[in-house]
Amino acid sequence: MSSGPNTSGALRHVLGHLLTPLLMCVGMGLAYLGAFHAPQPHDLRVDVVGSGPTTQVLAQTLHDKGAGALDVRTVADRDTAVSALREQRSFGAYIPGEKPELLVASGSSDTSAMAVEKVFTKVAAAQDAPLKVTDVAPTASGDPTGQGVFFLLVALSIGSYASVAVIGGAGAVLPMRIRALLAAGMSLVVSLIGTLFAGPVFHLVDQGLGGVWATAWLYSAGILAVGVGLHTFLRRWTTLGVMVLFVMLNFTSSGGIYRPELQPGFFGALHAFWNGAGFVEGVRGHVYFDGHGLGRNVLVLTLWLLAGAVLLVLAGLTEARRRKTDAAATVPTGSGTRPGNEVEADTSTEAEAEAEAEEEMEEAIAV
Repeated sequence: MSSGPNTSGALRHVLGHLLTPLLMCVGMGLAYLGAFHAPQPHDLRVDVVGSGPTTQVLAQTLHDKGAGALDVRTVADRDTAVSALREQRSFGAYIPGEKPELLVASGSSDTSAMAVEKVFTKVAAAQDAPLKVTDVAPTASGDPTGQGVFFLLVALSIGSYASVAVIGGAGAVLPMRIRALLAAGMSLVVSLIGTLFAGPVFHLVDQGLGGVWATAWLYSAGILAVGVGLHTFLRRWTTLGVMVLFVMLNFTSSGGIYRPELQPGFFGALHAFWNGAGFVEGVRGHVYFDGHGLGRNVLVLTLWLLAGAVLLVLAGLTEARRRKTDAAATVPTGSGTRPGNEVEADTSTEAEAEAEAEEEMEEAIAV
């Protein structure tokens, strides 16, 4: 008969924790389906090369027929078009004539290049001419779709936010400075593993591997710093909070699958300052575009790391204040408390931390 209350309490405990995977299901569905289910171009910048009346008419016709899908402009010559592509101001350049040619830069985004090619293949077909496609910024041989950087982002993210569950949960009894050092060490290890994947293992990049490592370290360190800092405030909700920040909103806005020009405006707006976009675009700029835009993306990643550092400081101060409050509320041993109660309380606290860490790890690994 005595098992009834215990069973009821255990059931309430399980039901309370089942709320987390349900929220993850809803969040992942809204994020991934909202971002990826129906990619459509909007204000996708393309150029038509030339300066005569025929060129102007073609550009205006494409712009009008696109109804907001394309932002069509004219440029004077091929070199200007190539410069725009290599500075990622344009995603395609059409050179009309008897042998029409389309310039693309798949290193910027393979899906954007495909969208542009689809448009101008129809234009060339209307002129009964085969279309020649020239890639002015091709991806590495080990990454023919250009999406390998995105999957590298996934690996780095999982290694980082799973480490948050361990350091924040099992390490909750450690001083904050020790947890911060563990976070720094794990970010180094995770970034080195990612660099091995990018280079020697899968050959996702064929140059600039040192810069890829530095970008990966900044990205991983930012996640770990933010996550460990948040754990003090979110506790058992840390896994869900980190997943919202660094999976649901992060992967979908990174531009690794579809750039913002092919996504709904919300995700396009996040692309401007979210850390996943900073990593993906930073690596692309470093490897394929001679460092163009790299400084801005490094700044984005650095600001995320600084935000994490601020969170760590605030978390440390908050925990110190909690300890003082708990100490003030402790009844002295001479006032009737049995000797050894303080040790029992410490042991209980450690056991609760271990149980919490196991629950967080199970949630993190399950995802």
